Amino acid sequence: MREIVLDTETTGFEFANGDRIVEIGCVELMNHVPTGRTYQVYVNPEREMSEGALGVTGLTNEFLADKPLFGDVVEDFLDFIGDAPFIIHNAAFDIGFLNMELTRLEREGFPMERAIDTVLIARRKFPGAPASLDALCKRFDVDLSKRGKHGALLDCELLAAVYLELIGGRQQGFSLARSTGTRIETRLREVRPPRPHAPTEEELAAHAEMIAGIKAALWTAE
Repeated sequence: MREIVLDTETTGFEFANGDRIVEIGCVELMNHVPTGRTYQVYVNPEREMSEGALGVTGLTNEFLADKPLFGDVVEDFLDFIGDAPFIIHNAAFDIGFLNMELTRLEREGFPMERAIDTVLIARRKFPGAPASLDALCKRFDVDLSKRGKHGALLDCELLAAVYLELIGGRQQGFSLARSTGTRIETRLREVRPPRPHAPTEEELAAHAEMIAGIKAALWTAE
């Protein structure tokens, strides 16, 4: 089963107010495990970064000025993701921004049903606990040392590890058989005949002598 872990970085937090995408990152999963195939691109948003977004991503207006527009990269992006479902942390945010960009190009957007939201999974699994990506990485001992700033591809790689833990880790369920149909062989142990354990005459006599030496035994009380 193919899935795409997806993340975006943006100029701000509200696409309805004109904020735009500045970075897209994707990590391909096959049977929930990263394949090594990734997609990452910076995008010129045609507007300035907000102070909040600059603080989170470190992406400056000068850095983004010579990057391609969303319309220039959309075909490569769509080719990479294909028809695979998305794994997204807070799916409404990223799907909302992607659909806004697609609408500007008069392209069809993505239905929310295509996305698996890891925030919702985490909240169901750990009610009342923090569900941020940082918090989940710490819960599952996923290395955060490289996350000085938010980056779409790095966040996808972290989320891929978190997603695997949220759905049960590398060995899901109780079956040890691989999906390739590998058969696990078991060897039957040789059944040995039972050994006789009946007491000998000498052992019975010794036992009776010991019992007779017990004073005021409960089983002899009248």
